[in-house]
Amino acid sequence: MSHFHTLTIKDLKRETDKAVTISFEVPNNLQEAFSFKAGQYITLKTTINGNEVRRDYSLCVAPKSGDLKVAVKEVVDGTFSSYANNTLKVGDTLEVGTPTGRFIFEPNDKKTKNIALFAAGSGITPILSIIKCALEEEVHSKVILVYGNKSTQETMFLNELLELQHTYKDRFSIQFIFSQADEADAMFGRIEKSTVNFVMKNKYKHIDVDAYYLCGPEAMIHTVKDVLIEHNAPSDRIHFELFKAAKPAEFPADGSIPEGRTQITVVVDDEESTFEMSQKQTVLEAALDEDLDAPYSCQGGICSSCLARVKEGEATMRQNNILTDNEVAEGLILTCQAHPTTPKIVVDYDDI
Repeated sequence: MSHFHTLTIKDLKRETDKAVTISFEVPNNLQEAFSFKAGQYITLKTTINGNEVRRDYSLCVAPKSGDLKVAVKEVVDGTFSSYANNTLKVGDTLEVGTPTGRFIFEPNDKKTKNIALFAAGSGITPILSIIKCALEEEVHSKVILVYGNKSTQETMFLNELLELQHTYKDRFSIQFIFSQADEADAMFGRIEKSTVNFVMKNKYKHIDVDAYYLCGPEAMIHTVKDVLIEHNAPSDRIHFELFKAAKPAEFPADGSIPEGRTQITVVVDDEESTFEMSQKQTVLEAALDEDLDAPYSCQGGICSSCLARVKEGEATMRQNNILTDNEVAEGLILTCQAHPTTPKIVVDYDDI
């Protein structure tokens, strides 16, 4: 489980007109706590207008870089993203959660691999970390990136990617895709079925890909995954992380919404609390109502910050984009999506 520490911002860099990178100073005594695997994220916590705000941002540097850096793209009506892009400055402090996340790349320098990565917009952040790790630590592996944006002006890390392509010209290839600009050596449009077909079955048809990494909006993820599977890519080679779900999930209006009450025991940070909750609430909502320090961030079922294990009783999730069927069978739940369905339940945040 992630733990928060107060870290100082040591550098801010404008990546595009609407995106900024934030680098943190990590003191020596916290270096081990903030070690990470390529693809993982950190949770940033602060108070804005009197309200606590938590947001997850993927690390965009290689694990061996010695840096702790994230990129924040400003979105319309985005509370934290607007704050980060327009208010934060060097020397400010934020509460930063230790790295976590299940979308990871673990290098093996004894094995040569072909890796294909698909990213759209700010989905490039964990993908960039994976690219750097693969190029630096798997010295013979080849990397293909398919990266979609509106235009070059809105492309995060454009120059950094081009520098990597120059440095590793024999091992790193990029296919840029722009939906609102016609650029040389780039495709016009979006990452969709025809795009994936062209890249994987034409441009790089001679390459047998060992692992795929996808990050971006839900629709893009499903499109790319479906096309890859259609072309016989093994599903266990396809790894993905959503940055935003298409729409909030709701229980069907067929009487299946839990309506009873449950006695719940919550274990978090070695402390046990027992209370009664409505089954209409999620486990996380009930825990927070009791002022328990349960971990959370997105509250939309697309991160794993609120992961816990059901030790007794049962719960059903209205949305799950992360856990495998085996993990669900073993009792793991996303507590922001889980509603208890039995009179008694025990949920352990520590046993993950």
